[in-house]
Amino acid sequence: MYDVIIIGNGPAGLSAAIYGKRAGFNVLVISDNPVAGGQITTTYEVDNYPGLPGMGGMELGDKLKEHADKFEVEFVTDRVSAISDAGDHKNITTGKGSYEARAVIIATGADHRKLGVPGETEFTGSGVSYCATCDGAFFRNKTVAVVGGGDVALEDAIFLSRFAQKVYIIHRRDEFRGAKMLQDQLLANEKIEPVYDTVVDEVVGKMAVEKLLLTNKKTGEKSELPVNGVFMAVGIVPNLEGIEGLPDRDEGGYIIAGESCETSIPGIFAAGDVRTKQLRQVITAAADGANAITSVQRYFSI
Repeated sequence: MYDVIIIGNGPAGLSAAIYGKRAGFNVLVISDNPVAGGQITTTYEVDNYPGLPGMGGMELGDKLKEHADKFEVEFVTDRVSAISDAGDHKNITTGKGSYEARAVIIATGADHRKLGVPGETEFTGSGVSYCATCDGAFFRNKTVAVVGGGDVALEDAIFLSRFAQKVYIIHRRDEFRGAKMLQDQLLANEKIEPVYDTVVDEVVGKMAVEKLLLTNKKTGEKSELPVNGVFMAVGIVPNLEGIEGLPDRDEGGYIIAGESCETSIPGIFAAGDVRTKQLRQVITAAADGANAITSVQRYFSI
């Protein structure tokens, strides 16, 4: 019987593990990804985490894991399939067995949203990518497109310009939603060309991506854009697929929980990108981990 089982090893989960051990709890972290850090491991620079400007995402993930290891946090690599409420404790079912804990913190994070157009699935890994930092080097001196208009899309386009000969960034609106600083960097980059008011209808190719079929939303004009690769950056969805017994969720699938991280099921908490919140970034995920443990302490004292 553990005091706290944390599902997920991103910034929220690792922060909760550190704070949990500092509180004297017996903590177990379960994640199906053996590499700690969550989404930040695919970010080439974490520029918005105070005190660590320009640190690589993989490096920050490693440091968070090292901090947890310092407190001898126990880790298990496994996929959780169900959470059940047994009153004074919770049962966690995984692919390899089951575990019990007095409280559970769900910190599974979020995953890349699919665009949902023909050719996207077929060419994933053959020109379609969701991780610029993972795959950007494969497109050295080639032409690529980024789909999206938020911070991640702008960051991806800027990063890809280091390798690619030409980068198009395709956005369905007439202006980007990302941070002004990123917009300024992008628009000043001669290798990047914005394509506004446009949506992707299909990804086309034979053995790999060769072109995109596009539609201008304002004029209705159809066009083709020859590219060697396309990077999807159209948002995220909560990473909860295949888990039964979850607390109440909103229309987007996120677990309903406020700053206290308390959910509709007493003793089950949600932290990080997986919960309803205004801002999903490393700093808010780490804060959630601390808040979740504080709420666990209060729950134990009731």
